[in-house]
Formats: sequence, structure tokens, C-alpha cells
Amino acid sequence: MTALVEVRGLSKHFGGLMAVDRVHCTLHAGEVVGLLGHNGAGKSTLIKVLSGVYPADEGEILVRGEQKTFESPSEAREAGIETIHQTLALAENLDAPSNLFLGRELLTPWRTLDTDRMEHEALQVISRLNPNFRDMKKPVRDMSGGQRQTVAIARALYFNAKILIMDEPCAALGPAEVRMVQETIRRLKAEGIGIFLISHDMGDVFEACDRVTVMKNGAVVDTVRVADVTQDDVLAMIILGEKSKARGTQMNTDEHR
Repeated sequence: MTALVEVRGLSKHFGGLMAVDRVHCTLHAGEVVGLLGHNGAGKSTLIKVLSGVYPADEGEILVRGEQKTFESPSEAREAGIETIHQTLALAENLDAPSNLFLGRELLTPWRTLDTDRMEHEALQVISRLNPNFRDMKKPVRDMSGGQRQTVAIARALYFNAKILIMDEPCAALGPAEVRMVQETIRRLKAEGIGIFLISHDMGDVFEACDRVTVMKNGAVVDTVRVADVTQDDVLAMIILGEKSKARGTQMNTDEHR
């Protein structure tokens, strides 16, 4: 099966600092792959290359088998890659429909804002993620953390994202909101969306992910199936930078679960 994303030998350096060092990883449709490692491991730089913020210095990025070179985030979005940042990048004073279409507003034939259509379209995509969402007209600043995540994800999906990069989606959320985000991730998987998930919470990782790719000092330590390892195994990989000795964890770059 062709991967949604395949990264081959990707490297990025800043002067003498090798931030990403010949990284290989894959992501398939309907799969969640955790990107794990201490601060400075290379995760953030890797996702910035994947999302078009930084150009790669070496290596290849293939999207659905087609080689891509991203010069800007807009080019990555055109390829179906969207990043949901930890800060979410939402306008606090605007409601859900206004945030969904901010900078890409729908217009009537008379070139005025088509508010009714934007509200209808926002309701349709948000309901796919959270059928119980009832606060469409509430300013984002008054929404819960889980609701804010839903709005940010809905914005990406409406514009045809097939690959999501989610940066600490459950950070600073309460238990009920974490459950809401985890349910949203399950719905996305069921729709065939592929997700790279960055998180420091092992509980969230093991709840959401099919595989994890552990990085240290810019390089990949190993990629393993969460079904084959324990949280302690993964923590040891992060801390020691050594491949897991657990059963059946060796992965080829094109293997899918």
C-alpha cells in the first residue's frame, strides 16, 4: 500500500547543528504515528520541514508516492498537509464559522460575505468531528479546550487536508476534554486521515497511536508498534537512544501496522 507520506533520508541543519539527521518515517491512511523524543530531539524541525516552514537540505518527501518539495506552508497545504499547532492559531474574538473561513471567506454573487453558507458549511464539518458541538456562535475564547481543538481541526479538514500534524493536542486539557480530543482522533482515523502526533504524555500516545517513531539528537532511534511495547520500553528508547528489545518491533520504512 502506498503511504500517505514517506520521508526518505531527510536532513536539515542550521550552520553546524544537524537538527534532523537522515530521518526515515512513513504514515498511512487511517493511521496515527507518534513522533516522540525529548526537547531538542528534532521533532519540531521535522514537522516544520513537512509543513513547508523550512526547506530540507537533503532527502525526499513523498506524498501518495509523488515526490514533493515544499517552499512554503501554502505548498504543503496544497498537497493536503495541515498542522494543528499547540497554540491552535485561532482568533479569540471570532466564532467557529468565522475562524473556519478566516482569510478564505465565502462570498455571494454580489461579492458580500455569504454568512449563511459559511455557518452551514462549518456546522457540517464540525458535526463530522463532534456531533454534540452546540456552540457555533460562541467566541472561541469562551470555548473549552476540546471545542477549540475541534474548530482548528475542522478548519484543516474543510480545505481537504488528508495528513494532519497535531502538536500536543491534549496539553493543558482536563480529562473530559482529553476524551473529546481522543474521540475526534478516532473519527479522523475512520475517515482515512493520517496523523503525525507529537506528545509527551505516554498515556495519550498509547491511547491514540498505532506506531511511534522515537527521535534523539536529530536521528530516528526506532519505529515500533504500540501493541508490541510498553510505555516503559518507549521511555527507555527516548532516554537511552537505543532500539527497543521488545518482540516484533523492528519496522521497515514502508511497513504498515
